[in-house]
Amino acid sequence: MTSAKPSHIAMFSIAAHGHVNPSIEVIRELVARGHRVSYAVPASFAEKVAQAGATPVVYTSTLPTDDDPEAWGTELIDNIEPFLHDAVQALPQLAAAFEDDRPDLVIHDITAYPAPVLAHRWGVPAVSLSPNLVAWEGYETEVAEPMFAELKGTERGKAYFARFQAWLDENGLDTDPDRFARPRRSVVLIPEALQPNADRVDRSVHTFVGACQGERAEQGHWQRPAAAEGKKVVLVSLGSAFTKQPAFYRACLDAFAGLPDWHLVLQIGKFTDEAELGEVPANAEVHRWVPQLDILRQADAFITHAGAGGSQEGLATGTPMVAVPQAVDQFGNADMLASLGVARHLPMEEATADTLREAVLALVSDPAVAARATAIRRQMAAEGGTKRAADLIEAELSQPAPRVRA
Repeated sequence: MTSAKPSHIAMFSIAAHGHVNPSIEVIRELVARGHRVSYAVPASFAEKVAQAGATPVVYTSTLPTDDDPEAWGTELIDNIEPFLHDAVQALPQLAAAFEDDRPDLVIHDITAYPAPVLAHRWGVPAVSLSPNLVAWEGYETEVAEPMFAELKGTERGKAYFARFQAWLDENGLDTDPDRFARPRRSVVLIPEALQPNADRVDRSVHTFVGACQGERAEQGHWQRPAAAEGKKVVLVSLGSAFTKQPAFYRACLDAFAGLPDWHLVLQIGKFTDEAELGEVPANAEVHRWVPQLDILRQADAFITHAGAGGSQEGLATGTPMVAVPQAVDQFGNADMLASLGVARHLPMEEATADTLREAVLALVSDPAVAARATAIRRQMAAEGGTKRAADLIEAELSQPAPRVRA
């Protein structure tokens, strides 16, 4: 722990579980160390951040929420335009909210575009808290340039990048949209094991601290049913957003219905009607939401969408995984988990009762998988987690203030 004096720290994020949840334990730790933390977030997450000891600074967002994942559209431009639009309209709100209470340090989720702009305006350090993979040396030429090449040639793409550049210029940032996402300092809230090309990540910028999970006592506990005593447990969860998958859930139920030595815990989220699943086998239980980490501490296998949070929870508990990705970074996470030797990547279109059952049984019966899962779990524990993240953030408080361009 550093000996930083109590300071005012401002955290910025968006209204999404996958972006707020990774930061919560870090915020709780900073508050416990005596810092005053203001957390800028839309109203739907105000209670969550208040429970961590931070003061919510509520702003109005135009971004789609977890309640309407289809609002993100289907094309690359559909996915990125909303962030810029939201940043332009949110920046004046946030500037006004902190007008008479400027922080000593800004920390922010990677999607919170106004945060580095405000840090620049205030002349204070900014630290990115990344909830997923970060760019490595060569990322631009290997991934970003091919991904955006076609878009930059379209009228809609040209308009987007021109608007982004104009916004940066208006706010005095000497950068461009491509470099804007490259932070000066980044605390990475995932284990290094999940990072592609980790050997090419600039360690002067990015530090991996692994899972910052806490005990999650506020989420409740899962009690193993009496009928499940002595049985193996498999958890199925597709997270909070892309969960309208009744046919997939039926396949999971069918996969384990004929296995009396297994007990299935199925989370279906808010978008699927349980009646669509048909008859639920006696060795299964169905819920809209479950205390995932608590179950994984007791589970033998995990069928997951391979989101950043679920992936590292599976790794932290040493639980073999069948990764069935649904969107965005989940496909890359699924490949990483498979390459680590602790998971199978099963594309959604191939996820039948037979393939799901075969994958789970093969994983849990393989001693090499168990050994690898144990090794990764120990490696993650050594990364430092929440306390190291707080140490790194506190260290930034002693850094000289950045120069502000006139």
